[in-house]
Amino acid sequence: MDRFLSNTVSRIDAKGRVSVPAHFRAVVQKRGYSELYALRCLDLPAMDVGGLDLLDRYEQRIAQEDPFLQTADDMSFFCHGDGTFLKLDQ
Repeated sequence: MDRFLSNTVSRIDAKGRVSVPAHFRAVVQKRGYSELYALRCLDLPAMDVGGLDLLDRYEQRIAQEDPFLQTADDMSFFCHGDGTFLKLDQ
């Protein structure tokens, strides 16, 4: 399947890298991603990682909120302040 639908536990090596499992690498390669978007999970000690479409979905959700309410500000801070792009080794 051409989706990120799973979870995995990976260790961080001495250089600060994480190995991407083979089934995720296959999706990354098929979609032509050069980087991934990562965001900490709010309720678990984990990271949510996906393609740039993951960030797009967060931004679409933020756009539905009243920009003058705290909810929109909190959501924006969460996905833009805590999120980061991960470069992939080629």
